[in-house]
Amino acid sequence: MITEDKLRIQAANLSVVDGIDHGFFTRLGGVSEGLYESLNCGVGSQDAPSAVAENRARVAGLLGETPSKLATVYQKHSNVAVVADGSWEPGSRPEADAVVTATPGLIVGIVTADCAPVLLCDPEARVVGAAHAGWCGAFTGIVEATVAAMTGLGAKPEQMIAAIGPAISQGAYEVGEDYKARLLETEPDAGTFFANDDGTGEPHFDLPAYVADRLARAEVGEIYDLGICTYYDETRLYSYRRSQHHGEVDYGRQISAIVLT
Repeated sequence: MITEDKLRIQAANLSVVDGIDHGFFTRLGGVSEGLYESLNCGVGSQDAPSAVAENRARVAGLLGETPSKLATVYQKHSNVAVVADGSWEPGSRPEADAVVTATPGLIVGIVTADCAPVLLCDPEARVVGAAHAGWCGAFTGIVEATVAAMTGLGAKPEQMIAAIGPAISQGAYEVGEDYKARLLETEPDAGTFFANDDGTGEPHFDLPAYVADRLARAEVGEIYDLGICTYYDETRLYSYRRSQHHGEVDYGRQISAIVLT
């Protein structure tokens, strides 16, 4: 079950937690123009910086805070998670792919455009986190790094609640045989996350299911996948792969964020 409005999608398992607000924000309701229309929150895009700043301010406002309370990182498809007790200036953001905090009022967020956004909380320990889980990050351990960083702040995996937001679905995510071989060499049982295309015979990867499996292996207590595909939902969501298929020179990024209120 999910709840939706124009700007954000919320997971039911996080929505019922007292003292926490969150959102898997869509591309709607911002000020960006052209191919970035309209709530592009990607600092690394070629969009007008003033538009991105205004979009991020709108996101912060919807979560009850000011723009200075939004902490995001310089994402590199890594397995690095950082602890935040304040936000960073755009030029000083640490290189990481997950942010966790126990500081009330500090919004932690990540941006995506096909990779899986994961929002987590431990309601008892009062710790939250946001992770950017693309295939490389998930494969090398970003989920486990996020859980470990939250644990370092007093959280317990079995108490954690996680939601996987909009991401590219298996039907749209064709990968090479080399990718499949690399994953199966390390994880022989991961073959269940691949299906061959009926036409081309090429493997397609189920990224959200794989991320959910990594969360389960990290012993996260409750896991929910929104089941929304970025590639096929062009009206509401940005997609890197779709932008490539359209021959576009750049693409927008949607933000997923969570805060202890």
